Amino acid sequence: MQIGIIGSGSFGTAIAALLGKKGYDVILWSFLEKEATEIQKTRENKEFLKGVILPPNVFCTNDIEKAVKNSDLVVTVVPSFATRETAKKLKPYIADGQVMVNLSKGLENDSLKRLSEVYKEEIPQAKIAVMSGPSHAEEVGIGLPTTNVVASDDIEVAKFIQDIFMDETFRVYYSNDMIGVELGGALKNVIALCAGISDGLGYGDNTKAALMTRGMAEIKRLGVKMGGNPDTFAGLSGMGDLIVTCTSMHSRNRRAGILLGQGKNLDETLKEVHMVVEGVHTAKAAYELSKKYDVNMPIVKEANAILFEDKNARQAVKELMTREKTVE
Repeated sequence: MQIGIIGSGSFGTAIAALLGKKGYDVILWSFLEKEATEIQKTRENKEFLKGVILPPNVFCTNDIEKAVKNSDLVVTVVPSFATRETAKKLKPYIADGQVMVNLSKGLENDSLKRLSEVYKEEIPQAKIAVMSGPSHAEEVGIGLPTTNVVASDDIEVAKFIQDIFMDETFRVYYSNDMIGVELGGALKNVIALCAGISDGLGYGDNTKAALMTRGMAEIKRLGVKMGGNPDTFAGLSGMGDLIVTCTSMHSRNRRAGILLGQGKNLDETLKEVHMVVEGVHTAKAAYELSKKYDVNMPIVKEANAILFEDKNARQAVKELMTREKTVE
């Protein structure tokens, strides 16, 4: 079986290592020819996942046609803002009925669409699934036990992907709730930014626990209004991913939040993190969705004010704490 992986960032590289170790022929596509050549030569993504050595059956290329043309499964792991552009590049080479699974977590800012909706629009001939859950690349790449959920409108497609990924270090559940799985994975990044800001301000465990709990309440309210199953948000792509992203230093969203809480501006923060911080991209879309669906999301609202209106983070916390009293 051949598997094409589109996106050679930290998680794409980790998935290439995971599936390569299972014995599949893996073709890892990089947007940059120089990077593809370097990874192929050294067997390591030294910039984004240093220390993880790729098996010999993983081949890295800058040729997107080669990566997908004869692949039994196409795995997409590109930043949310590059999803539509990447889908347009993929479209000519995807066969009717070819299975694709998107592992990226985010929303398209302009359209407010979920990423699977973008792929369905641009590549209607493909069978689309999504996979999400608490899965830092640094741990997946070295084989630490990890569990995810794969969702598709076609359960047989979800089960097909489940069988490909499952092994003793990577357990996968299946679901038909694409909406819930995607929204949980995307929106938790905004809450993780806020958890990091709390850490950067020097606040404690009480504050972080409150942010995570009330943040999940906001995610669930919006997700259910958009058609997601409420139970999904208590699962791996909801609470599971929220926990790991808010508490781990592997989390680029939390790290970015810490820097913001310490007083750095957004440009300085993104430069220091030196990786895509999806929570920044998702925050605007989440706020616009809250207005579109008339869902109260005060934490998301304050996150946008801190990120894009230079609002003082301590003042934002004060206003959250002193809002009009209400029922849980």
